[in-house]
Amino acid sequence: MSKVKVGFVGVGGIAGVHLENISQNSHAEIVAVCDIVEENARKKGLQYNASVYTDLDVMLENETLDAIFICVPPFAHGDMEERIASRGIHLLVEKPLGLDLETVKRKEKVIKDSGVICAVGYCLRYLDTVAKAKEYLKDKKIAMVRGYYITSFVQTPWYRDMSKSGGQLVEQSTHILDLMRYVAGDIESVYANMSLQVLSDIPNIDIPDVSSVNMTFTSGTVGHLDSSITQSDHRSGIEILGKDFRLEIDGTTLTIVEKDTSIIYKSKVDFYQEQDRRFIEAVMKGESDLILSDYEDGAKTLAATLASNKSNEVGLPIKLSSLTKNKITL
Repeated sequence: MSKVKVGFVGVGGIAGVHLENISQNSHAEIVAVCDIVEENARKKGLQYNASVYTDLDVMLENETLDAIFICVPPFAHGDMEERIASRGIHLLVEKPLGLDLETVKRKEKVIKDSGVICAVGYCLRYLDTVAKAKEYLKDKKIAMVRGYYITSFVQTPWYRDMSKSGGQLVEQSTHILDLMRYVAGDIESVYANMSLQVLSDIPNIDIPDVSSVNMTFTSGTVGHLDSSITQSDHRSGIEILGKDFRLEIDGTTLTIVEKDTSIIYKSKVDFYQEQDRRFIEAVMKGESDLILSDYEDGAKTLAATLASNKSNEVGLPIKLSSLTKNKITL
């Protein structure tokens, strides 16, 4: 194909970043946009010279598309992925993949059987500093990995509703938990404590404003992730500990510490842009290996966050291997 013909479902929030990236990619063109809010769809359609829709099925019937970005809230996916994949259209699905693991696993099978390329928006994996950290760690044993995602409250109405967002861990801190998985491997079990401590004056809020998750990895590595929406600024990152070394990824900057030496690497890439560029390249070449997080992998990160919510609810550790058996949902 000379250019990848791209459609969008959902044009608010993070979709704006993807739209701008694709508009600047010489190997892609934005053909159509779809959003249930017609005014928003029309604005983006006009901005990017794309056809405008408020119904996905109508867009699929009227347009010839090679790839679609799904940028809708976690509660709003319905069966979009299945309908798109069944037409042989490649996908980039923003995180989180949903709020019900059984549904997501069903989607995973449909996508796999369709043969389409499906990327998931875990953009931090595309950092050059994360690649450098992975290279450094390839022959080393990780003892512990610690993560943090400390930020302010999101004003979007559905975010404060646990049944629609899954809370901060599922909706935001998932990026850091995914990065912890990316460097340390699969998670075996989680044990979480969460609470709404100081933001209860926000109307209709029922999500925690602080959370703490202990985890064990299949490798034996021990992990911990702290999250909060109580601050006015934003900080996020991970720290990786091993014998006589420590790696810190603070934001996008990597620091490697070995005994008396310390080396700092500043990122030189826009990780969102790199993610989108590699997705378009993967579609053009038919090479799924260019994708650093596919749907199956994204489902594993979702499982760990949903298990953490369940652990807090029941006050017990949760083994991830038990999730599908027990049909854990929010």
